[in-house]
Amino acid sequence: MAKYIIRRILWTIPVLLTVVLFSFLLMKAIPGGPFTREVSLPQQIVDNLNEKYGLDDPWYIQYARYIYHAVQGDLGVSMTQRGRTVTSIVGNAFPVSMQLGLGSFTLAMVIGVPLGVIAALRHNSWADYLAIFVASIGWAIPVIIIAPLLIYFFSVRWSFFPAFGWGDTERMVLPIIALGTGFTAYFARLTRSAMLETLQQDYVRTAKAKGLPWGKVVWRHVLRNSLIPVVTQAGPLLGFLVTGSFLTEYIFSIPGMGRYFVDSVTNRDYSIVLGLAVILSAVIVLANLVVDILYGFLDPRIRYD
Repeated sequence: MAKYIIRRILWTIPVLLTVVLFSFLLMKAIPGGPFTREVSLPQQIVDNLNEKYGLDDPWYIQYARYIYHAVQGDLGVSMTQRGRTVTSIVGNAFPVSMQLGLGSFTLAMVIGVPLGVIAALRHNSWADYLAIFVASIGWAIPVIIIAPLLIYFFSVRWSFFPAFGWGDTERMVLPIIALGTGFTAYFARLTRSAMLETLQQDYVRTAKAKGLPWGKVVWRHVLRNSLIPVVTQAGPLLGFLVTGSFLTEYIFSIPGMGRYFVDSVTNRDYSIVLGLAVILSAVIVLANLVVDILYGFLDPRIRYD
């Protein structure tokens, strides 16, 4: 297992380099630049700014220079926000997005997985139909619809929770529910489908025929094997959630990474875009690594010795 983990960590290096390269080339392909304004700057000023930030060098030199500094922990300075480094921007925005993402992910797992288990164990009963009905509604309603509804009822009409901002526990409730509702429904449907398939396996029928208590059969044989596809989807999803959701952050005015990323793409702020791309890919790679390690604990047949 140790060799496998080390090998996977080493594989993250070319993955991160490739992600940064494609992000760099895509940003270069977008018309305009970080110093393009509605009111055009004099060409001499634009040339001086390009020279200052090294934007007049060939793209491969810019890429190599960025990697060289990034390895040393220097992600550069913002080209559109004076006096701010990418590290400081990420340091302020990432904890906010991580809190939002972890809260939404926890909500999805705590409610979605048990809901799917109940639906599978009560297959074709009223509990199954109700769970699928609720999950279908939750999955079908996007954040752009459910978020304004939550704000209208729980903030404007009933004044239970604040509608905007972040920091206080009360301000976190509505954004977490808005972002986590769809994923709660997704995990419920995924868990139900996986458990229904596992319940039909021969080893489950053998365990029942041996006279094992049904609760032990469900816990040791059905649930553990059914969680493998759930964990597979949970890893990348967790990485996506903790790095920011632009729509949720925009609606609730949350100063997270999602808003910074979209604003930086719009403003052609190459330093911030590349810095956020590095953080995003690193988190997703780490989440996938954790998923691969969990495989060995969930299924004894899966080993990486």
